[in-house]
Parts: sequence; structure tokens; C-alpha cells
Amino acid sequence: MQEVIPGRAGVQVRLEDRKGDQDLTVEAVLVAVGVTGNVDGLGLEAMGIRPEKGFVPVNEYQQTSVPSVYAIGDVAGPPWLAHVASAEGHVAAEHAAGKNPRPLRKETIPGCTYCRPEVASVGLTEAIARERFETVNVGRFDFRANGRALAAGEGEGFVKLVFAGPYGELVGAHILGGHATEMIAELATAMTLEATWAEIGSIVHPHPTWSEAVMEAALDARGRAIHH
Repeated sequence: MQEVIPGRAGVQVRLEDRKGDQDLTVEAVLVAVGVTGNVDGLGLEAMGIRPEKGFVPVNEYQQTSVPSVYAIGDVAGPPWLAHVASAEGHVAAEHAAGKNPRPLRKETIPGCTYCRPEVASVGLTEAIARERFETVNVGRFDFRANGRALAAGEGEGFVKLVFAGPYGELVGAHILGGHATEMIAELATAMTLEATWAEIGSIVHPHPTWSEAVMEAALDARGRAIHH
């Protein structure tokens, strides 16, 4: 984004990408500047805890540099999501109680944007996957070929799945469209269980449902999708 010019007819935005400059006129511009942990005035330094870049460093059990002090949520750093803070709280509470909780796998935690159409993702992007793995297969299925989406009048959007490695394990999933924030949990589960394109593609999804797009995208990664 190079320039934003507000006016009576809307907001003019000048963008620059690989294709060059582009001018858009939109109703409004939403600027998200990020999150900073509220660590001031807590007396952390007096306890021997030193924040780094505005956050409190923690280990896999949410312990700070003082083992009896735990930190969760925004003060513990990204990702800054409510469901992450809740899960971190579970880990911290169980560990403090002497249990043996399973540490969070941040790479399998989905991120959701509650706009219209909805956006949801988990894991790696295609670009990052290609940097890390020698073998990468990508599958995509558009909602315009999904009966449930068309019946709801929401045929825009798609499911994109990224598989990598010799077995074709799911390493990234991205959904744009209706019910994306509901559908992403299936793919986060698949990533946690190291599911492959063949395993996801072989699961019979009920018809007509939005989730059929997940099955089709998995099959498309190896050129086996049917309902394009």
C-alpha cells in the first residue's frame, strides 16, 4: 500500500505489487497495526523476568524464566488469538498442578478472519512449503463447483491444500468462502494426525455439504478430483 487518499466518494488506495501500480476506490480502509502485550507495571523485572520485544518469553509449558510464574495469551507473544490463549491456559494450569500436559503445536493452530467471505488457514503457505520441502503438491477446489455453496448463493471462494514430503502429508490449508472458519478445524485435525492427501481424499464427506470441497481439493493435489 503506497498511498491512501480519503474523499467524499470514498477512499482512494494506491497499491504496488509484482504487476505494477494499481488504484482502487473503496468505501473504507481498515488498518490493523498488530498487538502488543500489556506487560508494563506488573513488576516483572523485580521477579527476575525480562520481557523481550514487549512480550514475556515462555517455554512449551508457558513457564517464564521464573518456573513458578506462568504467562499466557497476548503477553506471551504470537499468535494473538483467543483460542490460543485458552489452550495455553489449559497447558499452564495442568503443568502447575503437576500433570503432564501435551505442549501446543503452534503450527497446527488455525487462524480465522470473520469477514465476508470468511478466511481461515492453518500451517504453511505454498511458497514456504516449496522452500522447505523437495516435493510439494497443491490441490484446489472452487466453491462454484460445490452444490451446497451454490444453493446458498455463496459460490465465491475456494479450498487450497498443500501437501509435502515423500508421503504427501498435509502441511498447509487455506480456505476463502462461506463457513471457512468452521471447516478449518477438520484440516487442523488432519495436520495434527499427519494425514496425507490420499487419506483425506478417501474420507466420504456427506453430500451436499461445504466440506466436500476439502475432499475434492485433496484429490486435486494428485489430479484425481472429479467435480470440477
